[in-house]
Amino acid sequence: MTNFRTATAFAALFLLAACAHQAPGTVQPGAPGFLLGLWHGFIFPVAWFLGLVMRDVTVYAVPNDGFFYNLGFFIGIVFLGVGSNRSRKVYVNRTAPRRDAGTVIDHE
Repeated sequence: MTNFRTATAFAALFLLAACAHQAPGTVQPGAPGFLLGLWHGFIFPVAWFLGLVMRDVTVYAVPNDGFFYNLGFFIGIVFLGVGSNRSRKVYVNRTAPRRDAGTVIDHE
């Protein structure tokens, strides 16, 4: 019984997927690609602030090239821009000097 339900679910999924239609020519030849996505990700903080005060500045280019623009945008934000870890350095091999505990008085 479960095999029949699984087969029916896959058949319904494939029938729905067959109805999907992609509009031809949605990506224009001069649309922003990987390098502009990288640049837009890198300047994201500035573009976000300017987008708050100016109406014609946007953070994300639409229409774009799709996957490669998104990949460049992600790399620009995470590795080059705000997502990179530049806050502090941690030195593991350095130790703090020990303080002398002073003299111990033992009462008997």
